[in-house]
Amino acid sequence: MQLGMIHLDLLQLAANFSYAGHFSSLQPNNTVQLISYDNRFPALVGNASSNLTAQRDYQFVHEAGIYLPSTQSIYIASNYISLANPINVTVVDPPDYTVGAELRYPGLYMPNGGTAYNATHLLFCDFGNEVQPSSLTLVDPGTNTSTVLLSSFLGRNFSAINDVRVNYTAWGGDGSIWFTDDQYGALQGFRPPAEIPVQVYRFEPGTGKLQAVADGFAQPNGIELSPDLKTVYVTDSGYVLAPTDMNATRPSTIYAFDVAATGGGLVNRRVLAYSSHPFPDGIHVDRDGNIWSTYGHGIAVWDSQGVLMGEMRVDTVVDNFMFVPEGILLFAFTKLWLVVCDVRAKPLFGGGW
Repeated sequence: MQLGMIHLDLLQLAANFSYAGHFSSLQPNNTVQLISYDNRFPALVGNASSNLTAQRDYQFVHEAGIYLPSTQSIYIASNYISLANPINVTVVDPPDYTVGAELRYPGLYMPNGGTAYNATHLLFCDFGNEVQPSSLTLVDPGTNTSTVLLSSFLGRNFSAINDVRVNYTAWGGDGSIWFTDDQYGALQGFRPPAEIPVQVYRFEPGTGKLQAVADGFAQPNGIELSPDLKTVYVTDSGYVLAPTDMNATRPSTIYAFDVAATGGGLVNRRVLAYSSHPFPDGIHVDRDGNIWSTYGHGIAVWDSQGVLMGEMRVDTVVDNFMFVPEGILLFAFTKLWLVVCDVRAKPLFGGGW
């Protein structure tokens, strides 16, 4: 389906409350709606179309979104239902992006965010449960085995490791792992009370060196590195602590940090953007350095200076997404949308991946 685009009048948006309210509440009906705030957005997405590639009656696509060359498949974590029915890993097969399988790997209890560790291994953030600690866990789909890479901060339990990125050596990085730790596991009732602040960490898997590099968040959620590996972006989704605990005065914010020239820390914390819709969660950066993040019913894109360029809006909640060779794959809880467009990620493995 070819997608139309709504072009907003920024002066009207700034001065006319009813105009702003109309577009803020706009909900498309079983399609993807493009909304432009900046004249660069139409050129960025090009002649876009959408395809609903899979649909279920439960939240089968929620977090992660990891492509592995060894299996030529994508791995997406479903949403939490209950301790008796924990999180699955939904396997999606390109190029038609249909569901191939729904799996549970041994030693992986509550997968959430994730990334490719290398061409053969998935790196998942495992929330854990009331017994199993939260951890960074490697999964080899080829052998159906898992290995815990990290499960404590010097003997103290993480609360609920949420999202993770690797500073890839293939891109000139140092191989370090960056991740967020929040309290959503305890807030959803399957993790014990937190015993450590919510923070962002940097881990060196080769040496075991582990640093807390940023704090002061309500709930640090998604994390991403810029294409040049010099900037780290973190979403704070403190606006929503639970379905019945939402507070518009809490953060719904994307922060940017510079990676320190030495020592591996973060410096120069600043607000990149405030999301007008609640719950910025998954975050990714395209090959041009534009920052894309979920924001409730869709995703939005800002340039590297924090100027809002546009949105892709749907009729269900979107907690994460990923770039694919054809464009963008939206994880809309019960729906999996493929948006064919001109947006691309910086490739890691070749072939657009």
